[in-house]
Amino acid sequence: MQLRITKSLVLTILSTVLGGLAIAAFMLVGPPKLLAKSESPDFCASCHVMGEEHAAWRHAGAHRRIRCVDCHLPNGNPVAHYVWKSIDGMKDVISFNTGLVPETIMLSPHGERVVQANCIRCHEATVARMDTTRTCWGCHRRLRHRLTGTISFR
Repeated sequence: MQLRITKSLVLTILSTVLGGLAIAAFMLVGPPKLLAKSESPDFCASCHVMGEEHAAWRHAGAHRRIRCVDCHLPNGNPVAHYVWKSIDGMKDVISFNTGLVPETIMLSPHGERVVQANCIRCHEATVARMDTTRTCWGCHRRLRHRLTGTISFR
């Protein structure tokens, strides 16, 4: 099977790349603080399906002082952070707008690795002598959004 490179294919690819670059440029240098607003917990809670998680986060003690992206996105590398922010954001937009939001929102295997790495990064001195192969929320169950003492909506 041979791929035929047509003029319309080249135009489609070119317009997709240019559109993506335009969106990236708009996010970076567009309206003041747009990128920062998209990393706020209130922005994350703007999708009503995240209401329960947001309410639980508000009751989560010391962790209510940090943002959703501090736990749920890779934070060791800015490129990885924004790549995964784009991937996770588009996944959330698609699932929300297609009505395919799961009844119970769970971390993906990738999400579990990211959250675990961020726990270890933030609490590095505390966990230096611990076995970090177990998930932190396995013992610290109140860190899981559903177990923070809030009334369950689902």
